[in-house]
Amino acid sequence: MKFKIKKAQPKPIKKTTLNRFLRKRMIIYVLPNVFFNFIIAYASFNELGYTHFFEGTQCLARLTLPMAIFLPVVLTIDIIKRVTDAASQNAIEFTVDDQLNLKKLMTKLSILHGLITGSLVLISLLFAQYILSEFYKLDAAAMAVLVGVLAGLLSVLFTYLPIMKLKRHLYRQPQISAETNN
Repeated sequence: MKFKIKKAQPKPIKKTTLNRFLRKRMIIYVLPNVFFNFIIAYASFNELGYTHFFEGTQCLARLTLPMAIFLPVVLTIDIIKRVTDAASQNAIEFTVDDQLNLKKLMTKLSILHGLITGSLVLISLLFAQYILSEFYKLDAAAMAVLVGVLAGLLSVLFTYLPIMKLKRHLYRQPQISAETNN
């Protein structure tokens, strides 16, 4: 006996423009990412007196590097999927090119975004440690705020950056006026 698995239909989306759709998604991404990354960073620094860049169990790199790698990957895949679903439902004014290999584009962009962002954050942390002495102690509360702000910036950036690449494969739908129907 073979079981057939039905593909889940995406939730219907209200008709809107691409810019409004992206703005709404950006707000949905930014608020929880800032809040949860701040709370996780604040709670993970057991001793709120100080922290280091790379040393010890409560170091800054332990929180920022995984976030800087995985947040762009997840956001890139999610926003491309949501925009293509909206285009297939005619909820936005664009349609996706039929020749586009969507899974290949999502995989390539998400890996590239994760590696580049992770590398930039690692280089920034190494540079900051080089500039400051290795015995410099960082304020844990300020570093938790910094992690939250970084999560917010990454959320904004990776809401719009994947769509800039996807726009090469998006085409405006022809407008059908009421006069042509008569």
